[in-house]
Amino acid sequence: MIRDVLPSDASAIVNIYNHYVLNSVVTFELDPITIKDMSQRIETVSSSELPWVVATENEQVVGYAYGTKWKERAAYRFSVETTVYLDPGSKKKGWGTKLYNKLFNKLEEMNVHLAIGGITLPNEASIALHEKLGMTQVAHFNQIGFKFDQWLDVGYWQKVLNSPNN
Repeated sequence: MIRDVLPSDASAIVNIYNHYVLNSVVTFELDPITIKDMSQRIETVSSSELPWVVATENEQVVGYAYGTKWKERAAYRFSVETTVYLDPGSKKKGWGTKLYNKLFNKLEEMNVHLAIGGITLPNEASIALHEKLGMTQVAHFNQIGFKFDQWLDVGYWQKVLNSPNN
């Protein structure tokens, strides 16, 4: 099941996210975050009137996706950066696709024009997910981040969702 995030989901979400903070380069965060930090992030997205959805299986959160403002300047108001994370035990079950499809549908309903996803490279699974959903690579930044004693590249993929109604 995929539903809108609830404040009570913060604990499960922080557990998923901190796995990636501590064990991978997919996030450039260096230190684990707290439930309070995640609660604030959920509130920030909600107060921006952007969607945050979670996937649940047997009433447990197994993944989440959300959109955030791409930039603060007014001309960017129809562009959103998208994020998706899955519990490591829930990969290869189609949750990433389901979460992104639900997120894209919500963004389209809001007249968001462009969805943008950043991927630490290399990451074939994430690239495959984004391209399966119709996103195309538009940028590649070399050595933009440094984590676990290595320089990391980031690519950006985008998808036009619809034309905004001004």
